[in-house]
Formats: sequence, structure tokens, C-alpha cells
Amino acid sequence: MRPVVGGWSLRRRVITLLTVVGFLLIGLASAEAAMAARNRTQIDAVLNETGPLRVQSQELLNALLDQETAIRGYAVSGDQDDLNPYREGLAQEQSVTASMRTLLDDYPEISQELRTVEERVTQWRQSVAEPVIATTEQSGTSAGQALVTEAARQQFDEVRSAVNDLQEEVLAAREQTATNVRTSSNILVVLLIVAALVVVVAGAVLLLSLDRMVVRPLTGLATQVREVAQGDYQHRIATVGPPEFIRLGEDVDAMRQKIAADLAEVRAARERIEWVNSQLQKQAEELTRSNRDLEQFAYVASHDLQEPLRKVASFCQLLQRRYAGQLDERADQYIAFAVDGAQRMQRLINDLLAFSRIGRLTTGFVEVDLNKVMGDVAGQTEAARQYADAELTWTELPVISGEEPLLTNLLANLVSNSIKFRRPDVPSKVHVSARLVGAEWEITCQDNGIGIEPEFADKIFVIFQRLHSKDAYPGTGIGLAIVKKIVEYHGGRVWVDTDVPEGTAIRFTLPALPEDVAAAAAADSAQEPNAPTVGDTTPSTEAPAALTEQADGPDQPDRADETLESGRTGDMRETVG
Repeated sequence: MRPVVGGWSLRRRVITLLTVVGFLLIGLASAEAAMAARNRTQIDAVLNETGPLRVQSQELLNALLDQETAIRGYAVSGDQDDLNPYREGLAQEQSVTASMRTLLDDYPEISQELRTVEERVTQWRQSVAEPVIATTEQSGTSAGQALVTEAARQQFDEVRSAVNDLQEEVLAAREQTATNVRTSSNILVVLLIVAALVVVVAGAVLLLSLDRMVVRPLTGLATQVREVAQGDYQHRIATVGPPEFIRLGEDVDAMRQKIAADLAEVRAARERIEWVNSQLQKQAEELTRSNRDLEQFAYVASHDLQEPLRKVASFCQLLQRRYAGQLDERADQYIAFAVDGAQRMQRLINDLLAFSRIGRLTTGFVEVDLNKVMGDVAGQTEAARQYADAELTWTELPVISGEEPLLTNLLANLVSNSIKFRRPDVPSKVHVSARLVGAEWEITCQDNGIGIEPEFADKIFVIFQRLHSKDAYPGTGIGLAIVKKIVEYHGGRVWVDTDVPEGTAIRFTLPALPEDVAAAAAADSAQEPNAPTVGDTTPSTEAPAALTEQADGPDQPDRADETLESGRTGDMRETVG
């Protein structure tokens, strides 16, 4: 069970910080939006209300002045044209007053001042302007001028004073609105500054928090991991910070403990392996020394036994020749046994000497033409083939890298075995062929002899191993052991193919030359899909077919010649008998 780690997790801390900052920014944004709307309203009031009211109040004063001037001029001249400014001023007064009323919904003080102006203008018009006009029209200019007194002027001054009060009230309202605009603008700027400060402070807090809660714990963890990676696997990893990092440190430390345990096991296993290797090395050295001693013993024994064995054989033969028929029949039989045993012992020692020399006395690898080797083999086995009435054939064989004497011995042993283990009253036929399989030449020596049972296919390559009595098939039982040792010395393998329909087929491989492999690969890439494979000089079924044809009747030479003429131009034939 993992222990429960207390404290807020990193996710929770970050979410809390972001939530608080978000709420602050949303509140500030709402306040800024409200203040911006208020500022726009106040600016609209300055531009579209108090500004026009100030202009209209001046226009109202001008209209009233035009009326008063027109009344004075008409009282002096009595000309109706002089009343036109009065009438126009009256119309302008009414228009300006109506326009101002549409802007005074939010300004009750200005509205009250405007009503005061209207009342005083009405009084001035009723008590001065209209009586002057009526008197001048009825009684003349003298009577009209008599009404334009100092009291009339004072009454109009009251109207002008009311208009001045109206203008002052409009100016005060405009100044207040402008002050409100400046105040709201300042508040908006302060809110923006506060929002920026909130963002900066939140960023700084987040940065410091990440440094304290993320960067420092990770740096400490990385430092401890590097110490472990440098080889200090016993260093315990401890992590501080949020619960996630503590759990991460625990997991890394658990991994360290597992690695340390595995490393301890590996070290123990390596020590055991080193000990075993040292023991194996000692055993290998002992085996090398023993093999060297055994090879020396076999060589010396086979060499030194030759002289006394030759003496035994020579004196036994002298006894056989000199005293044959002079002693009884049992004595002649004993002497014959002694001569035969000495001769067989000589053959065994010679074969053992040859077996021990393989790979020990080397002349170095050279390129060897197996066709030339088969010619030498044919010469060496000529006497045996004459005796057995045997026929030896081979296809075009490759050039390989090896030791020519050993390869000659290899093929000579195979051909001799094929001739020796023939069927009674059946002419022996031996065929040697080769084909390229990958990077190796597979060479086959096939005969029409007695064959080998599958259960004995591996047994025949054991030294001194015989499947038949020496009376039926003479020999020392070392020939195929020599064949196996020569093949393995050249980097190949040897086996018995038990699937042939007749006789015995012994196959072995030898490494091919690089140029042969390259040529075969180039030919494979250029040939058609159904073309025969390059390097398979003789198909695996060709040799048995040839042997079957040759074993059909007394016209064997003619059939062999027909086979040569029909396309196997590389075949060679050695026939005796």
C-alpha cells in the first residue's frame, strides 16, 4: 500500500491560483466595463447636452437683446420694419426654449432657471414691449418713447440677469460633467493599472510557485538520479514538494532499489560465471594439453609400433613360408592368424596416424580444382575399380579453397567405400556431383551399392565403427571418420541422404569462393522466373537417374555416352572392366 501524502497537490494549487486570478480579472473587467460605459455617458452629456445648452443660452440672450433693441427703435421711428427683429427674436426665443427643454431632463436646476427667464421675459413683454408697440401705433412715437423709461430698462436688466443666472447654471453643470468625465477616466486608468498589477503579481506568484514547487524538486530529483546513474546505487532518493513529486521520488527510488537488487544479482552471477569460466579455462587448458599429449602419443605410438610390428609380421610370414605343410594343420592356421593380425594392426596404425595428422600438419589453404582431384582419385582407385568392374563418373566440379592432399584423401575414401560396399553380381557405379546452395557447394557421392539403414546414418562416421564383419567387407572402419574430420576442418558438414531410391548418397558441404557466390547472385537476378538455378550444376535427382539408366542392362557405356551428348557436357567418366 502506498502511504497517503498530505498537503495540496500541484494541480490543486495551480487551479486555485488561476481561479483567484480569474475572479479578480473578471471583477476588474466588469468594473472597467461599467466605468467605461459611465465615462461614455458623461462624455455624451458634455458633447450633446451641456455644450449645446451653453450655446443655446447665449442664443436666447441674443434673441432677447434683439427684441429689446427692436422695441426701442420702433418707439423712435414708428416704422413697422423696425419690428421685424422683434418678431424674429421672438420666434428664435421660442425655438431655442423648446430645444433647451429637450435637453433638461437630467438638469432640474437649469430647467428652473429657464422657467425664471421665461417668466421675467413674459412680464417684460406684457409690461413694456406690447404697450410700447400699441401706444406707438395709436398715439405716435412721442407717446411710445414716453413708455421707454428707466423702470422699463431695469425690468429688462432683470431679464438679462435671469439669463446670466441660466448661463452660469449651464456652465456649472458643464464643469461638473467634465469633472465627472475626468474622474471616471482616472478611475478607468486605475482599474487598468490594477488589472495589469494583478496579472504581473499572479505571474510572479506562479513563477515563484513553479520554481519552488516544480523546478527545485525536479532539479533535486535529477541531481539524485545522476548520482545513482554514476554508480551510487545505494543512494536513497528523497523528494520534497507537492504530493505528485513525492510519489514520483518514491517510484524512482523503488526503481533504484530494483536496479540495485538486480545489479547485485548480476554481480553475483558474473562472479559465478567468472569462476565457472576460470574453471572452464583450466579444463580447456587441461584438455588442450591432454589432446596434445594424446596426439603426440598416437603419433609416437603409431610411429614406434611400426618397427616391432614389422618384425612380428616379417617373422610370421617367414614361418608361414618356410614351415607351411611341415607342421600340422592347426599350426598353419595359427600362423595364418598371426600374419593376418599383424597386417591388420599395421593398417590400423597407419590409418590412426593419418587420422591424427589431419589439421595438425597443414600446408595452408589454396584454390583447388576438384576436377583435377577427381582425376587423381580415379588413378588411385583404378586397381579397385578393375577388380570390382566399377564405373566412376562426375559432373563439372567447382574450384574451392582448401588443402589438396586432404581433399584427395576425402574423395578417395568416399569412392573406395562406394566400390567396396557394392551389391553382388551388380556392376558398381559411383557418381560425384556438385551444386551451389547459398554460400556453400554441396557435393554428393552416390552409388548403387547396398545402401545404409537410416538408424545407422550417424554411426558410420564414428572412428573404428563397423556395420559389417571384416570377413564380409574388409577394412579398419576409420575411412568415414577421416572424411568427417577433413570436411569439418574445411568448415563444412557431412551427412548421409537416406531418401535416395537406390544405394547410398553421402553429401558434404564446402565453403564457396566469393566470386562464385557473386556470379550466382547476378545470374539469379537476371534469369527468368522458371529458369534453372545457377550453381546447381547437377540437380539432386540427376545422379540417381543416371545410375538407374546405367544399371538397366548391358548397354551401359552407350547410355552413358548418350547422356554426355544430351547436355551434360561437363560430365567425366572413368570406366574399368
